Amino acid sequence: MPSRVRRALCWIRRDLRLSDHAALAHATSIAEEVAVAFVFDPNILDALEDRDDRRVTFIHRSLQELDRKLHERGSALVVRRGDPLSEIPGLARELGADCVVTARDYEPYARQRDEAVRKLLADQGTDFTTVKDSVVMEPGQVLTQDGGTYRVYTPYSKMWRAHFSPARDAADHAPDLTKLVPKESIAGASRAWSLEDLGFDEGKLWLEPGEDAALQALSEFSTRAAAYGEKRDFPAGKHTSALSVHFRFGTISIREAVRTALELGSKGADKWLAELIWREFYQDVLFHNPQVVDTTFNPQYAGIEYPGTEEHFRAWCEGRTGYPLVDAAMRCLNQTGWMHNRLRMVVASFLTKDLLVDYRQGEAYFARKLLDFELASNNGGWQWAASVGADAQPYFRIFNPILQSLKFDPDGEFIREWVPELRDLKGKGIHWPLDASSFELLEAGVELGKDYPWPIVHHDLQRPKAIALLESARK
Repeated sequence: MPSRVRRALCWIRRDLRLSDHAALAHATSIAEEVAVAFVFDPNILDALEDRDDRRVTFIHRSLQELDRKLHERGSALVVRRGDPLSEIPGLARELGADCVVTARDYEPYARQRDEAVRKLLADQGTDFTTVKDSVVMEPGQVLTQDGGTYRVYTPYSKMWRAHFSPARDAADHAPDLTKLVPKESIAGASRAWSLEDLGFDEGKLWLEPGEDAALQALSEFSTRAAAYGEKRDFPAGKHTSALSVHFRFGTISIREAVRTALELGSKGADKWLAELIWREFYQDVLFHNPQVVDTTFNPQYAGIEYPGTEEHFRAWCEGRTGYPLVDAAMRCLNQTGWMHNRLRMVVASFLTKDLLVDYRQGEAYFARKLLDFELASNNGGWQWAASVGADAQPYFRIFNPILQSLKFDPDGEFIREWVPELRDLKGKGIHWPLDASSFELLEAGVELGKDYPWPIVHHDLQRPKAIALLESARK
């Protein structure tokens, strides 16, 4: 790095905020002035199937808020659309930046991209510095006693907690916003970046994007975090933090969340912290085992040939399996881009263990639909449910979707919201219409096969097939 840094370029990606911002804080600590830039990467955008992809809308609106905040401080956000391999070195030259500072990203594509950018910047004499920001403990920090990596969450979590130092790992990285480059100095550096310019339409969001909304959501969750441990598995009602989207795009700092959990000090807050550590465990798994993007973490399951049909997969995608809780969860996902964590486990188990469909098909569908899609967590969660991944659900433990419905949506509140054709069914019928009498079905205005589908499989018959499939792979 140059001994004197006149201007730095802070390249934001998954840190769309100004508060507790590790990259911006570092940039403002070493440079006389700092420009902030975001690049819409066509390598990512062009792979999206839907022109109204909610993630693009979330990013776009979060960037609009960020640009407004920068303008209030006399600066502006520089936005480009193009390959970062050309845009970042080009911006550094154009803006006269001595160095580029960015937060580390641990996904395979991001690692390859950043290494290529580093080399290109070095060729033109520009320093490239990366800092930790999207996780509290990054891959390589939490290791076994013999220096290896963890395959199981519980010992990873124990070592995470043992290694964690609040002052070191959860400190507030406050940038010096007086060092932002004046907007007059970067006039004309941005290109047109409306959604239309990017080739996208406005997508419907189930939550407000941006830093202000994220901080408000954390504040609201703090008032009910004490009950998180007891209520988090119930999809009806507001029992979770709903911050996963904000963590994904960095509209809030993960350190802010950890500090809040520690300050609250309740059992519920500690259980929430345990869930945040799960996220870091999956980041660690992906970093050290990038092959899981294409194949199973556990190699003995790599050759499984799933006999499930495309017809059953489509029924699962569209929420017409005949299992009300599964259908409610999938319809909620399709309409909002959100799914409750308990329901993610239920529908993933149903697809892989009841319908015997390859987990990668479900993983890809979630990747397309989830607003909070994060490669590490999505891949880890699907491999967990399919019993082929790190610290996976034992292959002989298979969720019964009817029992899950009775336990976690006992009054059928969630089902009634998302499967309205069943809303008038009483008792157990809302969970399993086949148990309703002919009179109850008639009274509720439900004709099976017409108003609501017959179950496409029978759980009790599919369960032994799933166990046999996995046992054959183990042998």
